[in-house]
Amino acid sequence: MGDIPDKINTWQMVEPGNPKENKPGRLEKTQIPMPEIKEGEVLVKIAGCGVCHTDLGYFYDGVPTVTKPPLTLGHEISGTIVAGDEAWIGKEVIIPAVMPCNKCDICKAGRGNRCLNQKMPGNSLGIYGGFSDYIVVPYKDLCVVKDRGEFALEELSVIADAATTPYQAAVRAELKEGDLVVVLGVTGGVGQYMAQEAKAMGAKVVVGIARNEEKLKRALDYGVDFTINSRGKTAKEVQKEFRAFCKENGYPTNVWWKIFECTGTKPGQEIALALLGFVGKLIVVGFGMASVEYNISRLMAFDAEIIGTWGCLPKYYPIVLDMVLTKKIHIKPFVEVRPMSQIAEVFDEVHKAGSPAKRIVLTPDF
Repeated sequence: MGDIPDKINTWQMVEPGNPKENKPGRLEKTQIPMPEIKEGEVLVKIAGCGVCHTDLGYFYDGVPTVTKPPLTLGHEISGTIVAGDEAWIGKEVIIPAVMPCNKCDICKAGRGNRCLNQKMPGNSLGIYGGFSDYIVVPYKDLCVVKDRGEFALEELSVIADAATTPYQAAVRAELKEGDLVVVLGVTGGVGQYMAQEAKAMGAKVVVGIARNEEKLKRALDYGVDFTINSRGKTAKEVQKEFRAFCKENGYPTNVWWKIFECTGTKPGQEIALALLGFVGKLIVVGFGMASVEYNISRLMAFDAEIIGTWGCLPKYYPIVLDMVLTKKIHIKPFVEVRPMSQIAEVFDEVHKAGSPAKRIVLTPDF
């Protein structure tokens, strides 16, 4: 079975945020019970856990979690199996952010990424999450890291969500070679991988839209062919600039484009809707609480689609891991590792930044 600690060291969210009172959540360093390791489960010693905007939504915006606080947040996890099934002990793994039951009708239909019985660390895996030193999880859908080369195991934790969610979005969009792609929020934690993966999967052109000029320039080295700075611009103004680019470069202005909205913000969604044209697809990747007004009859007139996408099927994780290891997509320029004891400061920093330059991964230092 391996060595099993009596307790798990963790940073719990003991209270969620209350945006109406402009009050963030509250974190507390504590110890929680080590759960029984049941058949089909293993104990993972956590190497790193990425700080995702989903965590900040729970912590600052009061977005409800399935498990009521106190609970430990964190769902971008990599680590080493130290107890459980003997065949798994010693393996380095990436834990899928959402783990399906693999039994229900949704799973049997191949849509298990949105399984209603799924387990998500930091949300619906009881009180357990990634901002800890250990976690017990089912092993069936773990992504084994056989040879990580130059990568530290903690760096690969971002694959658990930031790098796999875009792949699932690409699958939902039926992305194929020669496609025309727009990525809203291309400089964000998910958007930067969305652009890289779209290009790696054969997109003819990738247009990146965001508000930070310096980050937009960086994006040109990572899958993006043309950028539009949307800061201070209306959706109509961005649409006009986009169409001017298309005309200048011989691309259709309002046909075939596949638009990936990764910001989860009202302005980003409004721009995405303004760009959606004939036989196009809008894939909603980012989450936000604001409502957007849209005449859905335009979808009929355009014969267009708006598609939601959630998480990523575990079967795609090895594909994305291989893309990282073979440098088809790059994560090192977008990852920063810090000790987990800095979690409060990191939450505050990322929350204020909105779209930080790098995804911060926290490593246990209890």
